[in-house]
Amino acid sequence: MVDISTTYLGLKLRSPLVVGAAAPLTEDIVNVKQIEDAGASAIVLHSFFEEQLLEERHALYHHITHNTESHPEATSYFPEQEIFHVGSEGYLEQIRYAKEKVDIPIIASLNSSTIGAWGDYAKKIEQAGADAIELNIYSLPTDLTIKGEQIEQNYVDIVRTVTNSVNLPVAVKLSPFFSSMANMTKRLSDAGASGLVLFNRFYQPDIDLVTLEAEPNLLLSTARDNRLPMRWIAILYGTVPVDFAATSGIRTAHDVIKMMMVGANVTMLVSVLLSHGIEQLGKIEKDLIEWLEVKEYDSIEQLQGSMSQMNCSDPSIFERVQYLKAVQTYYPRLGMAYRS
Repeated sequence: MVDISTTYLGLKLRSPLVVGAAAPLTEDIVNVKQIEDAGASAIVLHSFFEEQLLEERHALYHHITHNTESHPEATSYFPEQEIFHVGSEGYLEQIRYAKEKVDIPIIASLNSSTIGAWGDYAKKIEQAGADAIELNIYSLPTDLTIKGEQIEQNYVDIVRTVTNSVNLPVAVKLSPFFSSMANMTKRLSDAGASGLVLFNRFYQPDIDLVTLEAEPNLLLSTARDNRLPMRWIAILYGTVPVDFAATSGIRTAHDVIKMMMVGANVTMLVSVLLSHGIEQLGKIEKDLIEWLEVKEYDSIEQLQGSMSQMNCSDPSIFERVQYLKAVQTYYPRLGMAYRS
């Protein structure tokens, strides 16, 4: 039997198939047992938001009325109270419940844009029994006076605050929009991050042409979305001492295999499960094992990093030269007819 076990954040997992943070899948905490039975090797719970802590501390009114001028981002949108289904104590109870019901690791997810009070709350998450923390940092800088280095330093400070507060491994879920991604990953590793989750997807608003209002719009990821994390994991593998989780567009066993080949430790599954149900985990695992057996692998670790930049026969394919080659080898239909 092929060994498909892997290690992520120091946790031994039966497979690289991890259910990523998604409210529809884990906000109803009774689903965790069903997710484990379907084949998940670990579960990232739905996110607990920084705004929830602010709300509970009766700081919402002060936050809006006193900070809007100095922090223009606050003027854009602040979640209404009814959006949040569980409070800080409720989230801790969900962690405890999940740990009682399943044997696989439970990873808490914190979503923030500032340092806030994460140090204290991270300690409570550790005490509740979580096996690790996924730190989802997201902000949309709109202040013309804030420089890029300030934004980057804010990320580093948040990570250091959390990692200094707990003994748990901490993974950071990143956006791809840094001017120097390689340098940023090193800084986060130096700040104590044990893993990086590449990449965060940001849901952009749309315009309703009937009501003439902006509205939230959720589009699930597709296979095309996995090219970006695949490229960066391939480039970063072996350069920083962290584990990598690939997310966005992981829908088939082939997607999982490619991500492991470039150096991922695990793959986060969300959209495919929302589209086809959590039983899809079993199909992906079956197809994964079948592929490894056909290719005569004894374990999935044998292929991990085999197609990373450091091990690829043509390392330049992951950098600028790949753009030149892609442009030169693609011809539109009319172009093909003309060339013939």
